[in-house]
Amino acid sequence: MTIYTLLFYIAIVAVVLTGLVGYFYKGRKNRLMTFLQNFCGALFIFSGFVKAVDPMGTAFKMEQYFSEFYYTFSETAMSFIAPLFPWMSEHSIAISVGMIVFEIVLGVMLLLGSKPKLTSWAFLLLVVFFTILTGFTYLTGYVPNGVNFFEFDKWGEWVETNMRVTDCGCFGDFLKLKPKTSFFKDVFLLFPALYFVFRHRDMHRLFTSKVRKIIIGVTTVGFLVFCIRNFAWDEPVFDFRPFAEGKDVRATKLAEEEAAAGVRITHYRLTNKATGKVITLPYEQYLKEFKNYPKNDWEFEQIKTKPAIEATKISDFEIADSEGNDMTGAILTNPDYAFMVTSYKLKELPDKKTVTKTIQDTIFTVDTVRLEGTDSVVLVKKAASVQTREIKTEVTRFDPDFVNRFKNIINPVVEQAAKDGYEVFAITAPNAPEVVDDFRHATQSAYPFYIADDLLIKTIQRSNPGLVLWKDGKIVKKWHYKKLPSYQEIKAGELK
Repeated sequence: MTIYTLLFYIAIVAVVLTGLVGYFYKGRKNRLMTFLQNFCGALFIFSGFVKAVDPMGTAFKMEQYFSEFYYTFSETAMSFIAPLFPWMSEHSIAISVGMIVFEIVLGVMLLLGSKPKLTSWAFLLLVVFFTILTGFTYLTGYVPNGVNFFEFDKWGEWVETNMRVTDCGCFGDFLKLKPKTSFFKDVFLLFPALYFVFRHRDMHRLFTSKVRKIIIGVTTVGFLVFCIRNFAWDEPVFDFRPFAEGKDVRATKLAEEEAAAGVRITHYRLTNKATGKVITLPYEQYLKEFKNYPKNDWEFEQIKTKPAIEATKISDFEIADSEGNDMTGAILTNPDYAFMVTSYKLKELPDKKTVTKTIQDTIFTVDTVRLEGTDSVVLVKKAASVQTREIKTEVTRFDPDFVNRFKNIINPVVEQAAKDGYEVFAITAPNAPEVVDDFRHATQSAYPFYIADDLLIKTIQRSNPGLVLWKDGKIVKKWHYKKLPSYQEIKAGELK
């Protein structure tokens, strides 16, 4: 589905609702206002709903924005607001849920015509907020690496790889929009938003004031609970991500890699470092004239054809062991069932624990012994004494509740799976080897811990920790740790 198809369907819904309002409320004369209320209301409800099924996805996206805003503002005269963004990043899930519920409730209020003046201004402010986010995403394409967003005199031509955030997350993982499309969508919504503000008295109102309040209250509470259910109590009820259950990751990754290998260079875009002059040359011409453009004076950008298959996060599926050895192929080609524990963050505590260990040092002596009946001499090493000494080491501490999730929920299941001969391993974000070892000892986890990008792990599973069942490169099942069945139930239901 494309954004245009989606908007077409929403427009049809808006036309039908406008007809119903006109039929049952014959006093309404401003059909344009009614249509815009229904169109914008339905759009916001749908947009909010596809994010409500996975509020952690929106939270992760907001973390990316907050991180970029922090570095952008910290280098300007407005650096005093920069410390706000790390705090917002820490509370991104609460901000995500609040924003999603607010968007849905606002859509319902538009459909009902509840509190026209308040609704109009709230709609305008939210659209302005979305426009700032999508505008920042798109406009950073004009900002070269190493240049601050507010250094407007250093902006250059738009380059996709310059963008600080690759997509806005307007429709979650249901529909990925190009940043330019997202930005102009929000600019377009500014027109009905301003129309609502100046003509809010023309808004239709459905039902009585009491009924409208009941509907809004039920919507607020209902979607608040729905959002919480989709990250705190279970995995998202609908999975729009690339790593959904039933997905053939191996085949998809291979197809995407083959498509990427088929991409070819068509042009070179050259930018003079001193003057900012930009020249675009066909690839063949550049090969003949590249000596005229020394690297000390020119910056280079390759312009390539589009791949036949658009890359997804599956292309980034790369897993390595603690020594850097690639484990991806072994995981995806395993023909049998395998259990993968996921944890994008091990939840370390800030203070470490000092542990005293007793070590025994054995003192050896070496004697010479003549072999009987010969002139040969051999050296014999003998233990002379044993000395003990104590050393103090620092051990990483972890959140006790998080440790118990492994010890009491995850490990009892995977230990039985390992006894039955199935492969068990965990993936986590890059950490110092000693931190991972401390965690394995704290949780008594006998299986190996591999390394993967934290964004990849977050895309695979929202639960921390969670469990993924693989077979022959396919994802069979995913479980939130709060909904993890016993091994016997898994064996009876999935291991066939």
